[in-house]
Amino acid sequence: MDASDELLRGTDPAALLALDGAIRSLNAAMAIVLGRPAEQCLGHDFGELWPASQRMSADSLVAHAARTMTVAMRVLEFPGQGGAPVACLIEARQVKEPVGDEARVWVHALDARNDLASLLIPFRMATTAANLGLWMYSPHEHQLEWLGGAPALAALFPDFTASFSRVISAVHSDDQEALWQLMRSTSAQSPWVRLRYLTQHDGWHQLAAQTRRIRLGYDGPERIFGVVRDDTKQEKRKEKAQAALAAERQRAKDIAEFSSALITAATEQELQQVVLTRLAATFGASGALLAFVDEGRLRVSTDAGIAMWEVDVLHGMSLDHPSPLPEAIRTGKSHFIADREDYVRRWPHGAEFPRLARLGSDYAVSIMPLIEAGNQPLGGWLVTYGSGYQPSLDKRTLMGTLADLAGQALRRIRLQQARVELAAALQQTMLSTLPEHLAGLEIAARYRPSRHGLDIGGDWYDAFVMSDGAIALEIGDAQGHDVDAAALMGQVRLFMRAIAAQEPDPATVLTRTNELLVTMEAARFASCTMLHIDPGDGRVTGASAGHVPVLCAREDGNHSIRELRGGPVLGVVTDSEYREETFTLDEDSALVMVTDGLVEGPGLTLEAGLERVGTLAGAALHDGLNAEETADRILDAAVAVDHLDDVTVLVIRRT
Repeated sequence: MDASDELLRGTDPAALLALDGAIRSLNAAMAIVLGRPAEQCLGHDFGELWPASQRMSADSLVAHAARTMTVAMRVLEFPGQGGAPVACLIEARQVKEPVGDEARVWVHALDARNDLASLLIPFRMATTAANLGLWMYSPHEHQLEWLGGAPALAALFPDFTASFSRVISAVHSDDQEALWQLMRSTSAQSPWVRLRYLTQHDGWHQLAAQTRRIRLGYDGPERIFGVVRDDTKQEKRKEKAQAALAAERQRAKDIAEFSSALITAATEQELQQVVLTRLAATFGASGALLAFVDEGRLRVSTDAGIAMWEVDVLHGMSLDHPSPLPEAIRTGKSHFIADREDYVRRWPHGAEFPRLARLGSDYAVSIMPLIEAGNQPLGGWLVTYGSGYQPSLDKRTLMGTLADLAGQALRRIRLQQARVELAAALQQTMLSTLPEHLAGLEIAARYRPSRHGLDIGGDWYDAFVMSDGAIALEIGDAQGHDVDAAALMGQVRLFMRAIAAQEPDPATVLTRTNELLVTMEAARFASCTMLHIDPGDGRVTGASAGHVPVLCAREDGNHSIRELRGGPVLGVVTDSEYREETFTLDEDSALVMVTDGLVEGPGLTLEAGLERVGTLAGAALHDGLNAEETADRILDAAVAVDHLDDVTVLVIRRT
């Protein structure tokens, strides 16, 4: 299974597309979304297979990812199998095929179960634009939740949540049966129903309501959504006051959700998702753009409210460029640009944007830096406002506060990543340098630390030439993911080298090493496999100390699993004796030695993990890859499924 297959695994919809949008491969879930068998989807344009109302959004999503290296996201809606349509947050990004390095667009549904509110934002924005109200009904709880919309309608429903019995009690008795039928409707979308509704403050209102059943996310919960239109001809002054209050309460709720999502973001991708799905909606903007600073240049993504082609000039722009976004990030000062004259006066040498001529007449711009006191520039965001709208000073101040919070989150995420990279660098300095230019053999090794334990790990490998010309190879895993594990790893590797200089047999080396560790009363243990291979005839002698089996891959693409004789892990049982066995490595075959982090994990048994790595190695040899390329393919596949433990792979290919 190659890296492309890994992108299509799982139960969530996913597909790989050519840059022109043609479907090259997809999983069963995506075929269900597109409403036809998978084989009938291949070769078709991705956007054309969506419902007519969604095609433009699907096409623009793919186009953003195809034209740039940025990530694009959209909420798309498709017919569900149970009758109710499904709303999913779909992400598109460019990936590279492992063979041929061909660019593809990977589209897949993001898991939004922990943030269902992000799926509701497009519905809320649409209802607000149409001067409607929006509520959601959970049949099991018999509760209605007000989601927002036109402020005047929000004023009619002063509480965010209310029981259905309370709502129906405010409906005119002659209209209550119509409301019951509306809620019991089994169709995907009901007709409009007229209702007389008694408010707490200003009497009866004539309302029109319509319901839709929508599933939130693939395999997510089904909810009933209702849109409400107020047909009352005359509005009272009190309604306006209530509308303003309701809008403020809604904004406060949005900001609280925004802040919470920023605080809990664990990766840059999650932070990007939070900002691009919430920023414009929270502040009444028409579009949003997010820029991160990488090595002094901007890496830009948008919420598709601002088309990527409109801001291509910003992507890759130097932080020193005399334009407003780089300047805001560089100086830590926010900017509000009301019109073209303001822009030209302040940045006469700034970049030319497609919308620059319409500044002031059609839109205005706010720019906020993502900063954390005393640190280097991190990035910034930009929002555009529709014609005639200017945010108040309070709103711009609040947006700046959220930008500061986003900066803190980004700094935390990057510090965590830096710690992982530092651990990897420290680990690499402790790993052995492989011998080069061996007649008849290729040797390659790869190591990557845990992505969930941030300290240095205990994996190691070693390879050296014996006095008789044989090549000694070892791979092992000391217990733990800390400095003590690294220290034990270093000791074991030095012990084995010293003993191997006097005792050529792998089993004897493991026996003597175990005696030393037991005598030292080491608090940790280590597993290990040691091999001696004659480069002339391919004769291999090996023994194992509680380590995972060795894989043998052949040029025809097949593989086998060899569980070596041996004994228990090192450093635990006194007077342990280790046995060894001998076999032959054929020409154009390879041995693959791994640590358990590569073949075991949550949801992955040892047997399944070994089979997976063996299949990858066999396919690599069949494709004519050398030892270095084979090691890369195996490691990349582990990273693609988000490994939890340290992973190490040692590949020995006989040419």
